Amino acid sequence: MKSALLLSGGMDSVAIAHWLRPQVGITIAYGQRASQAEVRAAAAVCDELSIEHHVIEADLSALGSGDMAGSAPAALAPVSEWWPFRNQMLVTLAAMKAVSIGVNRLLIGTLRTDGVHADGKPEFIAAMSEVLRCQEGKITLEAPAIALSGAELIKTSDVPADLLAWAHSCHVANEACGVCRGCRKHYETLEELGFEPY
Repeated sequence: MKSALLLSGGMDSVAIAHWLRPQVGITIAYGQRASQAEVRAAAAVCDELSIEHHVIEADLSALGSGDMAGSAPAALAPVSEWWPFRNQMLVTLAAMKAVSIGVNRLLIGTLRTDGVHADGKPEFIAAMSEVLRCQEGKITLEAPAIALSGAELIKTSDVPADLLAWAHSCHVANEACGVCRGCRKHYETLEELGFEPY
């Protein structure tokens, strides 16, 4: 099985990259405000771990909503960073690349705590995997950390602090703002693990 990881450059995907060592990392710049930092972080991690790295650029900012798009959240938004059908879009774009390079196992860094989003639930992962499997390439989608919290994933993966330091979790900028939900989750996870925020 040739595996690829949707590698955003955030803590969760960095930890999974270290833990499972997929052959390929796929980073998608889809018009999110922090795309440059995410691509930079993912590239550094792939270089450190000798993972083949691909970047897909598809400016979908006009379709975005909330913090990541720099606009007011849509009325349906469960949280401020909600972007309509984001994981469905990311999985689809990654699979389009994956099928062209012989990948048949696609990994996504969804955690237990992502269940606040409909596309962060096990039912969504199973449904998207079925959609991919019934098409050419028969790719399967897996969320190996879906039963874990961020802190539990960091412990399970045993990711070293110097690799985790590359992670970029801010939703609103290419430099950490320190106050958005992404930054707060990042710092709360570090504090839970007993690390001083860097």
